[in-house]
Amino acid sequence: MSFPLLTATAALPALGAIATAAVPAARRTAAKWLALLVSLATLVLAVVVLVRFEPGGDRYQLTESHAWIADFGVRYELGVDGIGVALIALTALLIPFVILAGWHDADPLETRSSRWRPTQGFFALILAVEAMVILSFEATDVFLFYIFFEAMLIPMYFLIGGFGDRAHAGTDENAAAQRSYAAVKFLLYNLAGGLIMLAAVIGLYVVAGSFSLQEIAEARANGTLDMATSTERWLFLGFFFAFAVKAPLWPLHTWLPNAMGEATAPVAVLITAVVDKVGTFAMLRFCLQLFPEASKWATPVILVLALISIVYGALLAVGQRDIKRLVAYASISHFGFIIMGIFAMTSQGQSGATLYMVNHGISTAALMLVAGFLISRRGSRLIADYGGVQKVAPVLAGTFLIGGLATLSLPGLAPFVSEFLVLVGTFTRYPVIGIIATFGIVLAALYTLVLYQRTMTGPVKPEVSAMPDLRVRELVVVTPLIALLIFLGVFPKPITDIINPAVEHTMSDVQKQDPEPEVEAAK
Repeated sequence: MSFPLLTATAALPALGAIATAAVPAARRTAAKWLALLVSLATLVLAVVVLVRFEPGGDRYQLTESHAWIADFGVRYELGVDGIGVALIALTALLIPFVILAGWHDADPLETRSSRWRPTQGFFALILAVEAMVILSFEATDVFLFYIFFEAMLIPMYFLIGGFGDRAHAGTDENAAAQRSYAAVKFLLYNLAGGLIMLAAVIGLYVVAGSFSLQEIAEARANGTLDMATSTERWLFLGFFFAFAVKAPLWPLHTWLPNAMGEATAPVAVLITAVVDKVGTFAMLRFCLQLFPEASKWATPVILVLALISIVYGALLAVGQRDIKRLVAYASISHFGFIIMGIFAMTSQGQSGATLYMVNHGISTAALMLVAGFLISRRGSRLIADYGGVQKVAPVLAGTFLIGGLATLSLPGLAPFVSEFLVLVGTFTRYPVIGIIATFGIVLAALYTLVLYQRTMTGPVKPEVSAMPDLRVRELVVVTPLIALLIFLGVFPKPITDIINPAVEHTMSDVQKQDPEPEVEAAK
């Protein structure tokens, strides 16, 4: 039997979470280092998965399959395609930076008993989320996927509700109430989506007699599974609703600004750069592959919802006074681009959407983590409380600017390539949708540059006059992310070579081909 590489990649952070939680209360620093070392070891395994994966090989590789709940046809089945490999690599890459950035976020406060901020618990929960997200990207059994799709909500609930933003550290009861509200809203929204998906999962088993993604897809392809049109559409809606909540897609997005605003900056990165990607990934893996006809039937409505997300999220970002909520609404706009690319049903759109998942994760991590460093120094999330920071902390301001420019998809930085592909892929099939979506780019430039102008330029406010620049640990967090944004902005080929074959399979699932270019014959 070959080494179960996919299981090991998820099991390592899971075991690391248990070990970190078991570290004695007085050994907080040891718990931090253990969590960091486990995350780095997981990154090494993810790199091995990336190297072992052959883009031109079978659709699902490094597969594992074992009987689990035999009476109900549930199997422990894992496998990765190019899209899953890219997102596993993104997850494993970001977690060490999340841990380093949150190095002191769970340290006991002077005004609060240390039992309310258990350092060991904070880092153990982060590793637990990593394990569940990786398993979600690997699972090819629908029921197995559902378990981890839902299970990741529990550690995220405690990370949001139990470890709030230090900018609220002195506002005790009100801050606790806001964190509790954000955590409960996050949990209820996602649980509602998950319960509807569970009904659809059961319905799929009744119709198909299997939970295996590959078996169901093969049965659909060879005609041995005859699913009524109405049945397929209802099942699609059950799956898509859960994924749209997780993504998040308008109008199911309202939990995100609360969750990101009240969470610490590293946990906010965990939400939008890691956990939310499971929703858009699942649209590609499950919705399009299991329900191709229903996906095409729902495309016009989904594209309109994605377009609303793009413009609505950007407009609300322009009007925000809170730095972290601004980034949250910007993310809603970006997820609109990702979903639009998926359902444009073109190879450029889907390649761009998958690349956008990776690039958005890196750019949002860079911007939000630097914003977190800024907020921790001043003790406020309000934009109006800043001014002239670039004169006293030029490195902090410079990295904040690069993260912001990546958010607005400046040419030469990674998100530009993916956003360009999404727009081109959408325009070739739905030109009106593509044209309107470009307004999201204009609005992104507005909210990003206005944010930088109000916080970093102008006269130095007395409250920031003694603000220190980035420290060594913070530079270690930010520098690799900035380097990746530049590298992938200039040379995205290493990622596109991995994801393009998987996109071709998805296009084949929905039996779509790219529109022929309308070129007038030369006279």
